[in-house]
Amino acid sequence: MNHPDPAPPGDAAPHADALSPLAPLRLPAFRMLWSAWLVANVCMWMNDVAAAWMMTSLTDTPIWVALVQTAATLPVFLLGLPSGALADMLNRQRYLLATQVWVAVVALVLCLLAFFGSLSPALLLALTFANGIGLAMRMPVFAAIVPDLVPRPQLAAALALNGVAMNTSRIVGPIAAGALIAGAGSAWVFLLNAVLSLLAAVTIARWRYQHKPDPLGRERLFSAMRVGMQYVGQSYHLKGVMLRTAIFFLHTSALLALLALIARRIEGGDAGTFTLLIASMGCGAIASSLFLPRLRLRHARDTLVLGSGILLSGAMLVVGNTTQEWIAALAMLVCGGAWITTANSLSVSAQMGLPAWVRARGMSILQMAVMGSSALGAALWGQVATLGSVPLGLSVAAVSGLACMALAHRLMPDLGFKDDLTPSHAFPPPIANAPPPSGRVMTTVEYRIDPARAAEFRALMNESRRSRLRHGALSWELLQDLNTPGRFVEVVVDESWIEHLRRFDRVTSADVALRQRKLAFHLGDTPPAVNRYLLESTV
Repeated sequence: MNHPDPAPPGDAAPHADALSPLAPLRLPAFRMLWSAWLVANVCMWMNDVAAAWMMTSLTDTPIWVALVQTAATLPVFLLGLPSGALADMLNRQRYLLATQVWVAVVALVLCLLAFFGSLSPALLLALTFANGIGLAMRMPVFAAIVPDLVPRPQLAAALALNGVAMNTSRIVGPIAAGALIAGAGSAWVFLLNAVLSLLAAVTIARWRYQHKPDPLGRERLFSAMRVGMQYVGQSYHLKGVMLRTAIFFLHTSALLALLALIARRIEGGDAGTFTLLIASMGCGAIASSLFLPRLRLRHARDTLVLGSGILLSGAMLVVGNTTQEWIAALAMLVCGGAWITTANSLSVSAQMGLPAWVRARGMSILQMAVMGSSALGAALWGQVATLGSVPLGLSVAAVSGLACMALAHRLMPDLGFKDDLTPSHAFPPPIANAPPPSGRVMTTVEYRIDPARAAEFRALMNESRRSRLRHGALSWELLQDLNTPGRFVEVVVDESWIEHLRRFDRVTSADVALRQRKLAFHLGDTPPAVNRYLLESTV
């Protein structure tokens, strides 16, 4: 696998070639995996369309139809973090390959049950949930792979191309599914899904991937999950991304969850209308993807997110309240363009805030926000539509989504992100005189500062706390000596000696700069005293 040298953040404007929306496709590894991603997403959309349309033939209750999307997305919320942790720990090629085989098997089971007429609403939801398990395991690993395949200046274009693949599949998948449903039946959609999933697996198997095991060994699963949650929880930037992502998908899920019912409301609406609306949304997304890298250079993230949110809300109101096919199709075109602009802006923003060692876990948490919000939103707006009407559900979602996003921008504004997250290896790891101890390890760092600057020092040490916890420390405390003014002791506890050593591999240039700022407070000719202890418990 190629590992292009990333361009450091804050550089001058990248070369014009880097701004080309097709530049990442010149890289063979990215091109091959992008093709597999395209096929995999065609399968996903075919399955979702067939399942949603089949549900409308099994029952006409809106909540059952909306629960198809809930069943498809809920596994990502439930399994996203374990999946991300495994993707950071295991051979990513084999892991990705296994997910494709899983999806193919589920599609084959759906196919057989559909052929024999044995599907019920509950069974269809169960198998849709099983298919979602495969998607839950696949998404974090693919998201983590992309930044390793392209230079940093091309990351936005690469993610936009992933959006193109998603939205091309949004067109191709429903059209293929609609044609098969109309001409042969849903069972043939599930069969084609299985065949295409296997073809994607073959493509992944051909990828020349070199797995590099961690010299310190694999992290334990629950420890890796804890560190991933801590990293996101201690990052203002990532928390802002997660909040906006949750708001966006909670409300926009109404559009896809109720789209089959919207298609039936349109004059002469049938499976072809449903396909047209989804395809129109995909076309809008593809068209917007071509301009996204340049839009991101000209406008701040929040400007793009709020502007596209206004367009999306207006278009959703039109879609939900028209009975004319051509008006609904045009509005879905706008929905697609606005949707991909927001989704891409948030995804790129998350990628920029994640170093390689925790990227899959961070992106899995983002996917949890996406799918958890989508699952909740689908059930919520489906229930609103059941109690009121489909236009009411879509209208309330559109208006409340825009209001909540504007409030998020006001309460948690985007401060930008310029830190270089490349590991610096600036600090050599400590060497134990005895064999590596078992048990928790406590590190103390003693500072002597001017008491008059204590408040300023405490504020800086809050940054140190966030940094230590992001790197995996179990706990952090700052002690002040009551008898010696200006004497502070920083206390950091790690889960084990190995986890303590891992933190040295995770130090970035930003952490080195933070250490220099802390040392600037320290008085005396000698650096702060550092001591390490093995925490022992007595009975």
